[in-house]
Amino acid sequence: MDSSLLQWPEPIVSVQSIAETGTTIIPDRYVKPASERPVPVHTPDPSFSGNPSIPVIDLGKLAEGAAECRAAMRAISDACRNWGFFQVVNHGVEPELVRAVLATWRGFFHLPAEEKQKLANSPTTYEGYGSRLGVEKGASLDWGDYFFLHLFPFSIKNYDKWPKLPYSCRDVTDEYGRQLMRVCSTLMKVLSLSLGLEVGFLQEKFGGEEIGGCMRVNYYPKCPQPELTLGLSAHSDPGGLTVLLADERVPGLQVRKGDFWVNVHPLPGAFIVNIGDQIQVLSNAAYKSVEHRVVTNAADERLSIAFFYNPKSDLPLEPARELVTPERPQLYRAMTFEEYRMFVRKKGLRGKTQVQSLEAV
Repeated sequence: MDSSLLQWPEPIVSVQSIAETGTTIIPDRYVKPASERPVPVHTPDPSFSGNPSIPVIDLGKLAEGAAECRAAMRAISDACRNWGFFQVVNHGVEPELVRAVLATWRGFFHLPAEEKQKLANSPTTYEGYGSRLGVEKGASLDWGDYFFLHLFPFSIKNYDKWPKLPYSCRDVTDEYGRQLMRVCSTLMKVLSLSLGLEVGFLQEKFGGEEIGGCMRVNYYPKCPQPELTLGLSAHSDPGGLTVLLADERVPGLQVRKGDFWVNVHPLPGAFIVNIGDQIQVLSNAAYKSVEHRVVTNAADERLSIAFFYNPKSDLPLEPARELVTPERPQLYRAMTFEEYRMFVRKKGLRGKTQVQSLEAV
């Protein structure tokens, strides 16, 4: 293993502990370059009329009549081609479970610091409690803490790295993961069919029964200078699908649309779905992963839970042969997901530079 991944290059300080001092000035390490800072008003793309927003799709339509099902599939396909993001409602995840998982993880981040620190992570897998990505010394840091854990496949699940408190954490998180896997499985079938592939194509390429499911709970404390920093730097997700449970009370997610950033306003009970780099690669860029980021807030803390549906780590992925033609040649070379995500573990979040590095020459 790369020795740079064995430990963090500098002592880790949780952002929550900084915020709780009552400081009115953020440390220099969190101040972003001027070109990356959020601006007070995010101007919509002039090519859009009114106020653009990511599409909202009713997944319940997939189980209705043929016309409704086709319309929902077409809406998902259009969203993946034009936005890379969409919200889903009527997704089948129990509302009581959604409320429970939010309450449970909010409770974790309000535990005493020493309790959370028992589960501090390392760059090797990121599993556990952390406050930075990447091992580059002196890198600019984001204003947020997180907890990362593996849920699937069962062979890599390690409860020793999961919180024991709150007591509901393990049961609630396990059930949440099971229900999110079902949502992702449905979406993968829709994407396969929408690309003109067999219904199980993408899931088979992802590893079938060995498909990965992991979760990152993001905690963004109040920030005294939100205009200078970001909760999460601009990036596209390295995996397959991301299903985000966002805090509808405190919006913070922004999605890139051309040269502009669009604010996402989560609907009550909805999930925000986006495709990751591996779907872009497999689809030969028919579907594109899209940069997104998180802005901070001076008045309120914010919690979000991202569920990642990822390929088996040792399977080489490249564009589907069925989607490579003389008019549209293969755009990306093959790489395993394990090799691919090493970029993030070493460099942190860097826009779309990783997927661009796979472009065939």
